[in-house]
Amino acid sequence: MAKQFVCKVCGYVHIGDKAPDSCPQCQQSNCFEPMKKGVSTDSNAYTITYATILVVIVAVLLAVVSQVMKPRQEANARLDVQKQILTALNVDFSNSDPAALYEQIVEEQALGDKKLFIAHIDGATKYVLPLKGQGLWGGIWGYVALDEDKNTVYGINFGHEGETPGLGAEITTENFRSRFFGKHIKDAQGRLRSVAVLKPGKAAEEGQEQVDAWAGATITSTGVNDMLLGSLNEYAEFLNENVNEEKEVEDAE
Repeated sequence: MAKQFVCKVCGYVHIGDKAPDSCPQCQQSNCFEPMKKGVSTDSNAYTITYATILVVIVAVLLAVVSQVMKPRQEANARLDVQKQILTALNVDFSNSDPAALYEQIVEEQALGDKKLFIAHIDGATKYVLPLKGQGLWGGIWGYVALDEDKNTVYGINFGHEGETPGLGAEITTENFRSRFFGKHIKDAQGRLRSVAVLKPGKAAEEGQEQVDAWAGATITSTGVNDMLLGSLNEYAEFLNENVNEEKEVEDAE
């Protein structure tokens, strides 16, 4: 049976009873050795096969880890939302279990495809609405807590993806948040107006209350202004429910 010999220099394969003295392809002498049986670890086929198997194994492991970690990731995401809502309600959870505290005072309710959070604090009802918008470098979000009159801002909280530290990122600070406390989202006639976020010296439209924007963060502050107006308008029907009923009673009297 003919044997196979491979050139160690160029890989040329010779079939015969014995190896030639020199390689007909690269002209090197004494460069042949018997070809080993099985797959050569130096071949392209071996490299491609090995890499493919490795990629498949890694992909399977990542999928398994992802499935195992998914419940924990979802729990962490929910806990983060709960903390943000408690912050908007001015509830200090630093020395308590935030999840347990949340379940104790907050009730979640669906308004069509939207969410509403109803909190009971010191015997008073607060309504918490989610906010979503766009800042300078990415998404911004938050939660605004309203008193039972659905008009007075009881508290508010903001978050962001990547606003500039010392500028746009300052929307998350107590300094900025506190500017909204006690402000009203409706005018004297009960019309939904939101709270304007404007540079110092600029005035909002007549009947609309305002807060000072963060100095040097014009685009982020504008994003907060637009986010408040847009998000509150999504809940206009809910926010105007009692107002319309009270107005009808006043008119009848």
